[in-house]
Amino acid sequence: MVSQVDNVDLDPKGVFKYILIKVTDNKSKESKFIVRGYKRCGYHADILDEVMATERKRGLDIDFDCVGGGRVRHEPEKNEIFVYGYSQGYGQADHKKSVDIIKTKYPSYNVTFSNEGY
Repeated sequence: MVSQVDNVDLDPKGVFKYILIKVTDNKSKESKFIVRGYKRCGYHADILDEVMATERKRGLDIDFDCVGGGRVRHEPEKNEIFVYGYSQGYGQADHKKSVDIIKTKYPSYNVTFSNEGY
């Protein structure tokens, strides 16, 4: 059930890669988009691998489709998150959609994006 999957999981601080993932329940076909970003992952594909392994350990029968990526600059001391760039492997995520999802977890933050830069 996709409702059991958190909408957002980002490292608490720093600049790192992120991906936008469409998760779909294989039984009900219910789907939603989620955002994941981790400094420990050197490649966008590493993030997807980690997310799939984590969620499958929970026993959820879910399909994962990475629809793009980019970078995040998370500055908690300023209550700011900036989304930009692209993934060479997955292409550029819809940063507007990513920002809207991130705001659900960080409603007091100034969350912005740019389609420029890498």
